[in-house]
Amino acid sequence: MSDLSITAANVVAGSNAVIDRAHAAGETITAGKAVYLGSGGKWMLADSNSATAAAKTAGGIALNGASLNQPLAVLKSGDITIGASLTAGARYYLSETAGGIQPEADLASGENVCLLGLAKSTTVLAVNIQTPGVTL
Repeated sequence: MSDLSITAANVVAGSNAVIDRAHAAGETITAGKAVYLGSGGKWMLADSNSATAAAKTAGGIALNGASLNQPLAVLKSGDITIGASLTAGARYYLSETAGGIQPEADLASGENVCLLGLAKSTTVLAVNIQTPGVTL
């Protein structure tokens, strides 16, 4: 398997979504990418095996695309139509590809475990980010 192939135009927050709109993008980000809040107070692409410790834990999923210093809405928890095909009931994790989301089967050695959520259906991910502090 591989990272989800997300169609950015199809990423939509659910009615129960908790959304952060207080911070700008710290780099170019597309909708559906996993992000973390960097030390400069800007959203950056999260990466489960990054050399930057903070990047190994996602803070949410981008709801829109943005370039450096542009406004970025980030879903921190709740439902999201992710714009990709999911397996209902499956767990999805932060990937070792910057901003990527991967199924559990793709977790590999050297990755920091960061559960993003569970698939409620083949299109909706229930985001509830959990990081146990474990590196595989």
